[in-house]
Parts: sequence; structure tokens; C-alpha cells
Amino acid sequence: MEKIKVTMDGQVYEVDKFSAITEFVHAHMQENKQKYVLAFCNRKLCELGKLLDRDVELKLVEKTSVIGMDTYKRSLTFLMVKAFSDVMGSGYSVKVMYSLGKGYYCRLLKNFREGDRMVSEEVPVTKDILFRVKNRMNELVRKDIAIIKESVSTEEAVQRFAKQGRFDKERLFRYRRVSKANLYSIEDYEDYFYGYMVPSTGYITWYDTGFTLMAPTREEPEIIPEFEPREKLFSVLKTSDEWSQTLDVSNVGQLNECITKGDIRELMLVHEALQEKQIAQIADMIRAGEKKIVLIAGPSSSGKTTFSHRLSVQLRAHGLRPYPLALDNYFVDREHTPKDENGNYDFECIEAMDLDLFHSDMKKLLAGEEIPIPTFNFKQGRKEYKGKKLKLNAGDVLVAEGIHALNPLMTEGLSDDSKFKIYISALTQIYIDDHNRIPTTDGRLIRRIVRDARTRGNDARETIAMWPSVRRGEEKYIFPYQEEADVMFNSALIYELSVIKQYAEPLLFSVPKDCDEYYEAKRLLKFLDYFLGMGVTNIPTNSILREFVGGGCFDV
Repeated sequence: MEKIKVTMDGQVYEVDKFSAITEFVHAHMQENKQKYVLAFCNRKLCELGKLLDRDVELKLVEKTSVIGMDTYKRSLTFLMVKAFSDVMGSGYSVKVMYSLGKGYYCRLLKNFREGDRMVSEEVPVTKDILFRVKNRMNELVRKDIAIIKESVSTEEAVQRFAKQGRFDKERLFRYRRVSKANLYSIEDYEDYFYGYMVPSTGYITWYDTGFTLMAPTREEPEIIPEFEPREKLFSVLKTSDEWSQTLDVSNVGQLNECITKGDIRELMLVHEALQEKQIAQIADMIRAGEKKIVLIAGPSSSGKTTFSHRLSVQLRAHGLRPYPLALDNYFVDREHTPKDENGNYDFECIEAMDLDLFHSDMKKLLAGEEIPIPTFNFKQGRKEYKGKKLKLNAGDVLVAEGIHALNPLMTEGLSDDSKFKIYISALTQIYIDDHNRIPTTDGRLIRRIVRDARTRGNDARETIAMWPSVRRGEEKYIFPYQEEADVMFNSALIYELSVIKQYAEPLLFSVPKDCDEYYEAKRLLKFLDYFLGMGVTNIPTNSILREFVGGGCFDV
């Protein structure tokens, strides 16, 4: 048998030519072999089933990495969908909805024909169904069944899914420009997934399903976290899903169809109107509650700035006078800023805020006193006072925006009767298809790539490189307090990825192949390829999307 050389971690191995990477792992890795889920061959990401046909430099990908855990969760979703198919039989399907409490909220649907069209209705998931599904999942794992990949023409994929009555996937592939599609199968169940899979069902050993599909985390890959119910987040996600049903666009195929038929302008205007209606309702709640301080928080690229402007307009329409306040102006002076474990300034932590000064100023404002407003000089690293003063009179409302706005420590000692707290995020409400959700973080990252290039001169590589740090800050300082909000607002727009792709694609193509950020850029390019593009002509100038693509009336 002809031999080839595999180099990994500086060590050279000889293996049989045309052997799979899985064979190399089982032969040479002494530890838990199933912790490896993918590999880089000569810096190119591939599945473990790939056959080695030449000398390669190999790097194994563990499921504790971002890429690895995404692959594990994708494979787990496939396992669950297969198990439901086996238990429920034809006529039923599972729809994977949104991320909720470290899991995926799912729905069980019964599909039937009504006249000349197929319709679906939600079916309650009983304990008996869940028991049988989980037993079937466990059985499939014990059997360690190979997950088979087959490359077929896009036209054949359309025909297969149409024959199976899986019209979400049929419609998706009708608008694909690539010539081939990779379909996966477990036994006789075939499906399409956006991204790679583990080699077999035996790799999927940690999971739970409630009917929220729970997977382990990167930090603890062999522990299933407890489900944390987030009622307010669930409520806003449910509302967003209802909006997508109202607009009759819940997946990418339907959006592309809307664009090709020329119906997109109406969809845009209706969705923008739904958002404006909700902002007006929030303003009405603030006025009715006689609130004096509005606190707005949300993760990066959620559109906080434009939202605060639009809310201010609505507050004026309700007879109130809003005054904006950026909480960043209440940073402590640089020499007092805490440092992280690497000795770098930690601007994200709550201790970086001058809480004593903020509490004092807010109490004075609520007592009717006039206060000087600081401006933080980021170059000098200290607060400055430039003569700006503020006094809240009858009908005046302070609109404060910042990442710590919902942290109870930020407004400790202030009367709850005076505060109105808003959490805003871009919670994606459209799906690639019924089994492929779009992570909210992907939408926000694409928004930030486009905005950073336009307003800060950062290229896509820089933005991608800093994103993990941004995400860690959000997980630690923003997400834990989202349920503190009086109201949540979803800033995502159903049509936005079709617009923003024309700005993002050139930036992503510019990421060099020899850098660590290349894989993420390539992944995002593949993701954007699902969407047909469209122009910006009909986007209202006050749209939240304008904060990222430019041309807005608020100059942000």
C-alpha cells in the first residue's frame, strides 16, 4: 500500500494513501477520540471522512472550539430531526426556531393539503412523544451509524425535496447559483444542512430535549446546561415569528421569491411600519407611566443609536421632551480603569463606570436640580465639563444608552417608578429553511463589518478578529440582564441581509487566505450566497438598517 506523510504539531506520521482522517485519529490519538469533529488539511477545513490522497499538514478541530461546537450542534439537530421522523412518520415535520436559554426552541408540525396548497399546523409535543424520540436518539447513537454525504446537482436537490413535499428546501435551492449541493443522510433519512457534519451518530453523546433541544457548551462539552426560561425574550421572539407569518416570509426561499416577483417594496414598508408602531407603543408606555429616565441596552450592532433617535421622535409626538445621554460619558478616568487578566484595560466591566457620580447626578435630576453633564475624552482618558447642563422639568425625559444600562448596579438607589428599561437586539426572524436557523450573532457581525468599514476605517479582518472579545463582553455584561427590561425590541428586519450583502461581500472577499480570519470570512460569504441581492432605494431614511449602510436621516 502506497504511503503518504501527515504532519501534525511538528510530528510526521506515515499513513496509507486514501485512508480517511478518522482512521488517522483512531490510530494515533490516545485520548477521547470523539472530541475531534473536523480537521484543517493544509489550512482548508474539511470533514473527518475526507480521504487523504497526498502529503498534508493536519490540524484537528475539537468540539470545544467555535467551529467544532457549531458542527456538533448541527449534527445533533440532524439526529433529532431523524428521530422525530422515525417516531412520528410521514405527515409530520420539525421546525428548528430560535436560540433560547442555551438551546434551540423547536415546533412539531402536522402537514396536510388544503385545496391546491400544503399547510402546517403546530402539534403539542407530549411527554410520551419526547420519551420515544429521546429513546430513538439514544438508539441511533449506540448504533454509531455513519452520516453519509452525497454531492448532487442543485437541480436534482430541487426535484428530490419537491417529491418529498419539503417545500422550504425546494424553494431554497431554486434560487441557488451553485451547481452542486451536499445532502446528508442517516439510514434512509436525507436532509440538507448549512455546514459540515460529524462522521457518525456515535459522536453525538451529549444532549437533551424538552422540546428545547439542549446541547453542551464549548466551555463544558460533556455537561448539558440547565434550561433557563427567559419569558420576555421568548415573547419578543414569538412576536417576531408572528410578524414573519403575517408577511408570509419565514425562510430565505420565500424572501427570494418575494424579490423576484417584485413584491419586496411592500414587504419592506410593512415591516418598517410594524417596527414604528411598536416604538410608538413604547413611547406611549413611557408617557403613561410618567417615567423620567429611559435606559436602553443591547449588544453590539443592535441599532441602539437609531432606535434611541426614533424613540425620541415618538416621545416628542407624545408631548414629551427627550434628552439623550450616552453612558460612556460616565467612564472612570483612565488611571482608575480596571485591568483584565492580561493586564489590558477592561472597558467592558461595570467597574469601568463612575457609578458614584452617575448615581449622584441622577438623584439630583430627579429632585429637580440642575447638573453639569460630563463628556468623556477618549484620547485623554478622562471626563471633561464643557458647560453643558441639564435640568428635568415637567414633560422632560432622559434617554440614556449604554451596555450597562440594565445592570441593577447602574441605577442602584434610584426609584423604580422613575425608570423605564428597554433591551434591544437584532433577533433574526428568518430561517434558511426549517432545519437551518440563522444565528443572531451572524446578522450582527455582518452589520458591524459593514458599519466599521464605513465609519471607522476597519477592514473585515479587523472586525472579525475582535468579534470573539466583543461576544465575551456581551455574555458577561449584557445578556444576563436582558430579562430586567420592561420591554424588548427586535431591530432585525426580514429583508436586511438581501440589502447588506452587496456591502459585505467585497469586504469579506478582501480577507487574505493566509490569516486566521479567512475561514470565518469564507463562511459568511457562503451564507450570504443564499440571498438574492436588492438595492437601497426604497429603504426609509429613518430605518435602523441605515445605521449600517448609510444614508440615514439621523447621521449615524
